[in-house]
Amino acid sequence: MDLRKEYFACLALKHTPRLGPKVWRELFVHYDSAFEAVQDAASWPLYALATPAVSRNCVQEVWREKAEDEYRKATRAKMEVVTWFDPRFPHALKHLSDPPAILYVSGDVSLFENPGVAVVGARECSRLGLETAGRISAQLSKIGITVVSGLALGIDRQAHLGGLKGIGSSIAVLGCGLDIEYPVDNGDVRRQLDKQGLVVTEFGPGVRPRGQHFPVRNRLISGLSLGVLVAEAAHNSGSLITARLAGEQGKDVFAVPGPIGQPTFTGCHRLIKQGAALVESASDIVEILRYDFVRELALIPDPPSETTEEGVDVKQAKVRKKSHSKKKEPTARASSSVARKRRSSVDREAMNLTEEESSVLALMDSTDKIHIDALGRKLDLDSASISRLLLMLEMRGAVQQLPGMWYVVRES
Repeated sequence: MDLRKEYFACLALKHTPRLGPKVWRELFVHYDSAFEAVQDAASWPLYALATPAVSRNCVQEVWREKAEDEYRKATRAKMEVVTWFDPRFPHALKHLSDPPAILYVSGDVSLFENPGVAVVGARECSRLGLETAGRISAQLSKIGITVVSGLALGIDRQAHLGGLKGIGSSIAVLGCGLDIEYPVDNGDVRRQLDKQGLVVTEFGPGVRPRGQHFPVRNRLISGLSLGVLVAEAAHNSGSLITARLAGEQGKDVFAVPGPIGQPTFTGCHRLIKQGAALVESASDIVEILRYDFVRELALIPDPPSETTEEGVDVKQAKVRKKSHSKKKEPTARASSSVARKRRSSVDREAMNLTEEESSVLALMDSTDKIHIDALGRKLDLDSASISRLLLMLEMRGAVQQLPGMWYVVRES
């Protein structure tokens, strides 16, 4: 597939009058490429894909001037483009009723493959909201979950900073062109995202931020996420739009409770009254989304390790696969413990455990309980990798976490 032709064809569809996302979604289902769709524009009415007027607009190339202008600007700026039929295009966005045809991106596009949770909230917020958003985002990222937000000041900023602290990293969705630095005060976070995370927008180069752009942006924030957390929001906050869109998309909505009478938390309290899950930490989110995470995390490929100059592996998306040291023979145990092990081994056959997960359980079988740090040392895994493995096992019901980060094999 000629990527330039495909990109230009998507621009033709984007700038065809009266042709919007819902129509080009139908076109992409019917045709094998955007280029083929544009070439066969005269046949759209025959397949009930578009009205004769829309078909005629495309055939007569009413779109050409605007499409060529956007193409030249993006090419001149050397912007990276991901179109609908590009294998890198996020699969989750294809399920939207009004998906984008083009995404301009900067950073690590492989983050589209990660399971994500959106963390959004007010620009004008309290210290409590900032601390909570940053803490939960860091907790999510530590176990490989990507934090998605909108690069606004306040809660969004803290969400990105928290996400950038872990292997899950962070995705920022813009309400303007990729070449527009907005807000200016978030320039430092934007530069970190360009290097360690991902910045994405469907708006073309030079497009300035406008009020009507942010609801459009918000549908992508929720679309890229398995659930949306509102960390702090007043009754009229724009982040409530993201929560509403998440509900319409069938996603889980979470909210952080705040002090009674605090105006900036009234939106969160209203969401909780309407059925949003009350959360205080990442574990609350993981508990609700555990089955989604198991499915998504199992699909993440193992990319080659890429180490920065500071020595931090910023692209590790899943625990590395390598041979571990020889397993120690289990020590003699009471007959009841042996029976427990036998029951557990039967259950494990249905879990489809990976080699790494089996290694963790084999080591845990030889002791009543073990600390996460000891597991990491014995298996030669860093804290992020062992945390992720234990999360997967906990979701499958194979292990149980005790206070103080101690773990035991869960009895069947």
